[in-house]
This record gives sequence, structure tokens and C-alpha cells, in this order.
Amino acid sequence: MMETMGDLRRTNMCGELSKNDIGKEVVLMGWVQKRRSLGGLIFADLRDITGLIQIVFDTEVNKESFEKAEGLRSEFVIAVRGKVLERESKNLEMATGEIEVYIEELKILDTAETPPIYIKDDDDVSEQMRLKYRFLDLRKPHMQNNLILRSKTSKVIRDFLYENNFNEIETPFLTKPTPEGARDYLVPSRVNPGKFYALPQSPQLFKQLLMVSGMNRYFQIVRCFRDEDLRANRQPEFTQVDIEMSFVDVEDVISINENLIQKIFKEVKNVDIELPIKRMSYQTAMDKYGSDKPDLRFGYELANITEIFKNSEFNAFKSTYDSKGVIKCVKIDSSSDDFSKKGISKLEKFVKTYGAKGLAWMKYENGAIDSPIAKFLSEDEQNQIISALELKEKDIVFIVADKESVVNTALGALRIEIAHDKNLIDESKYELVWITDFPLFEYDDEEERYVAKHHPFTAPVDEDIDKLETNPQGVRAKAYDIVINGDEIGGGSIRITNRALQNRMFRALGFTDEEANEKFGFLLEAFKYGVPPHGGIAYGLDRFMMLLTESDNIRDVIAFPKTQSATCLMTEAPTHATEKQLKELGIEVTE
Repeated sequence: MMETMGDLRRTNMCGELSKNDIGKEVVLMGWVQKRRSLGGLIFADLRDITGLIQIVFDTEVNKESFEKAEGLRSEFVIAVRGKVLERESKNLEMATGEIEVYIEELKILDTAETPPIYIKDDDDVSEQMRLKYRFLDLRKPHMQNNLILRSKTSKVIRDFLYENNFNEIETPFLTKPTPEGARDYLVPSRVNPGKFYALPQSPQLFKQLLMVSGMNRYFQIVRCFRDEDLRANRQPEFTQVDIEMSFVDVEDVISINENLIQKIFKEVKNVDIELPIKRMSYQTAMDKYGSDKPDLRFGYELANITEIFKNSEFNAFKSTYDSKGVIKCVKIDSSSDDFSKKGISKLEKFVKTYGAKGLAWMKYENGAIDSPIAKFLSEDEQNQIISALELKEKDIVFIVADKESVVNTALGALRIEIAHDKNLIDESKYELVWITDFPLFEYDDEEERYVAKHHPFTAPVDEDIDKLETNPQGVRAKAYDIVINGDEIGGGSIRITNRALQNRMFRALGFTDEEANEKFGFLLEAFKYGVPPHGGIAYGLDRFMMLLTESDNIRDVIAFPKTQSATCLMTEAPTHATEKQLKELGIEVTE
């Protein structure tokens, strides 16, 4: 029979009891982790969000509670009153393993069926089952600890920003669809038939308008939405720490955010981050690491060897040179014996997934280059390679020749793949870097036009403004990303605050004045009435939490995440709307 708590009220949490509590009477409440019977004694582990404590039912202490405890099973919810005693056989692997509680009163608050998944951290159940029974999965200690750490991190962020005179202000979820960026989630309006809201990809326009409004410093920990094809660690709804400041330039934004990052690492991880954080230009990052989010915990920098092959008789390299492509390589020191033909073949397949046509390799052994392509290279070319790369005995070099974007992407991924294979990455280490001087534009081959690298409101570097119309690919942005261990954790920019410059930016992006006004008219209208210089940054809180919890799965730091196909297995969302709902909205669904 189920019972109520009656006059019992919890006095302590299970995991917080210690030897200091010996002799104290306590009331505990939680879930039964497991139960075992030894004749006249019944032992059970009682669990709450703070951890486990062993409780003991003894016929000599209370016969009624002992008899009731014979019916306990895993995941029963109970309340108990008893005395804390020192354990005879201590379990030092358990935080409370030096004590136990002898129970004088037991109330069974609820029973439970046998769970479809085990409530333990090392359960190897499929992720599908974990997400379907998320309410059970969240009972696991490591999942609860992740969410507790996330809550603590949010508090640290809020406390820091309040101390630095930021105002927490909410912005609308139902807003206007805008071009650029990812695809919007659309929400039909019943009271305005045929019209749609969009869920925000970020509060970008609103936070700029708050600066125009004179709010000076704003922040928000906010849900954002993107209807895009999902990769392993992306979610259709995600959380941003959104920050904006008035009367600032790049240095001001970076400075205050370095202090915020330092505080987060100290208070959440007890890790000291040295300031200032190192900086690297976008171009340097691409040249050396093939990525604008380089992992700096290991070496393996890329080298550009294109010029060595400008007159080559090796057709694959010569044709790349003639078509203005690049030839780059990564050198792996003293490791040629680690790479068999089978292993190299596997790496070749790997780079092909990133668009590379192939992977050339060279081993430097006995003072000479050993490679399937060595016979196609002149002695001078081989000597230049040895000299340029400073090759030493047993070095191995991997080469990709293609257009620059493909080469950088493929070799950037390859250096990380090899570092993982060779266990070179110190997972306890944190390498932070600001990436700066991004290009303002990137060319979209499908649309055959330039698009904004970040968004259309990013300010160009002052000395590059005159290139907007004549040399758009040469314009740098006042933009900056914070990268930690190869992940972009946050990014932002100084915004355009001059209406004439904003109109030039729109024209460079291919918008007519009418199109720009239709999409962003409310922002351009605001720009007529006195705009302060402003800029900001947004952190991906989910990605940041992956880093802080040392998780490799974004779903492990979100309470109720979606699958890679943007579905919720627990609630079975999305689902079909009823005919009545569709009719009210004036919407007809076609196959």
C-alpha cells in the first residue's frame, strides 16, 4: 500500500552525510538503488541527487520496518527515519562508505516497475533507449552531475555579468523571417491568416536595437532555433549566452570576455586560465591548421609546398598548380614505422570523405625519400621537400593537392585523426585562442554571389572599407571567435552602426534597396535616430558544457534533446496536427 510522507520531512541529503553525523537522527528520501537481504538484516542503497547512502533494516531496531523492507525493489520511492552509525565494513569507493543509517521508520511513497534501462553510469544501452526513457536516463549520477554543472555555470555567468553592469533582457521568440544564415523554423499565425512568424536563429537584430535604445549592456541566456540538417553534435534548438555592449571596439569586448572565461574555468573546473588569451588571425589558422577552429593541444602544422612543383613533371601536382590550386602537407615526426600500407589506405579513404581526390605520402628513410610518387619527382624537387620540411630519419609526410578549401579541410581533419590515433591529445589540457580578422564575405558557389561570413551587420575593418565594392574577398571583418581545444565556443563582432555603410554592405551581398528595406526595414529605421558604436559575442552554452563536463556527446549536457533527425523519442514530437488545427490556420498539408 502506498503511503504519504505524513509528518516526515527530509533533514539531510543522502550524499552529504559523513562521519561528522554519527549518532544523529536523520530523515532521508529518495529512490532504492538496490536491496540485499542477509538473514535478520536487509541492506539497501538509497539514492538522491547528491549520491548514495547505505541504509539498514534490523528486526531488533524496528520489526515493522524490517518486514515492510522485504518488499522493497529497485526504484521504489521511500522516506526513512533512522540513526547514522559507523560502518563495520567500510566501502571507501563510496563517498558515504564509512557510515550507514539504521532505520527506525520506513514509508513506501511509491512502487516502481522494473525499469527498461539500468540506472547506472556504465549501462551500455543504446542511445535510442536512453532518449525514449529520458526521465530514467536522467536519474544516472553522471547525467545529473552534468545538469548540475550546467546550472552552476549559468549562475557563474549571470553573477559575473550582473557585477559588470549588464542587464538581463528577454527578446521575442515569435519574430520576422530573415534571409542569410540557416533555415528558419516557421510558425503560422491563426489571427493573421497566411502569415508566418519565425523562431529566432539568434536575437541578433533585437540586441542591436537594445543598444540603439540606450540599454548600454545586455545579456540573455536564450534558446535559439535552426531548421538545418543535423550533424552529430548539433541540435535544432540550442542555448546561447548572448552579450552586447555599447561604446566599444574589438579590444573592449575581448577583454571583458576573457575575464568571464577565466572566471568560468576557475569556479566550475578550478582551472587557472592565463590572460591574455593568445590570438591568431583567420589566415594563419587556415594556413597552419586548415581550420578556423584549430586544436592547439598538439603540433602537426600544415606546410604549403605548392611552389616546389610549379615546373613539375608529376601531372597531379602540375595540374593543381596550373589551376591555381594548392599543394599542402602535414609532417608526422619519427613515425614512418607506425604507418603500414593498410593504415595509409585507411587514411586515404578518410581524406576522400572531405572531398580530396587522393592522399600522397612520403617516408624519409636512410637519407632518401621512399614513396610511390618518388619516381615522378625530380631530384631537385625531392631535395627541396627535404630542406623545406627539415625532414629527419623516420619522418612521414602526407600530401593533398586540390583547391585550397578542399586541401585545408582534408588535411585539417587528417592532423586531428592522426593525433587521436597516436593518443597525442592531452584531454586534461585546455588550449584557448581568439581567431581574429575573419573575411567579411565568402563566395557561395550555389547562389553565385558573396554571402556574409558571419552576418550582414558585421563591421569591416576600418582600412578595408574602400574595398567593399572593388575587392570584397579582401575585406576583413571586425569579428572574433573564441576557440577551445578545437571547438568554436563563442563568436561575435563589432556591428555596422552607420546607415550608409550598412546599405553598402547590403548591396555587396546582392540585395536591392527594396529587398534590404523589406527584410531589415525596422533596423534601418532605427539607424536614423542616433546609434552608439556597439558589438558583442554569443557563446554556444551546449558546446561549452560539453567541454566543461568532458563529454563527447551534446545530448549528454541537454535535459531533453532531439535526435539527429530532429525528433524527440520520449514525447514523439514532431507529430501531425489535427484537421481542425490546420483548418483554423488555413493550411493544407500535401504529401
